[in-house]
Amino acid sequence: MSFSDINTEYLLFGGAAIVSVLAFTALILVPALGSYGRTWEKVTAGLLSMFILVTLILVGIGIGVLIVVNWDSIYGLFT
Repeated sequence: MSFSDINTEYLLFGGAAIVSVLAFTALILVPALGSYGRTWEKVTAGLLSMFILVTLILVGIGIGVLIVVNWDSIYGLFT
């Protein structure tokens, strides 16, 4: 499989996923780990940061499901 065989949508979603993970790492994980000195504090901060990441992903999935389920009503607002 070559690079040109991949559909554009997959490339865009893959790029968005990479940007999202990099933003999470730079804006949430690194400051959380840098704020503490002891190892157990860093591990706890990392686990809580992962909890935040999972929560953000689940909220995004929930909003996406709501949009798909209510698409007819949403589309009717703009026509």
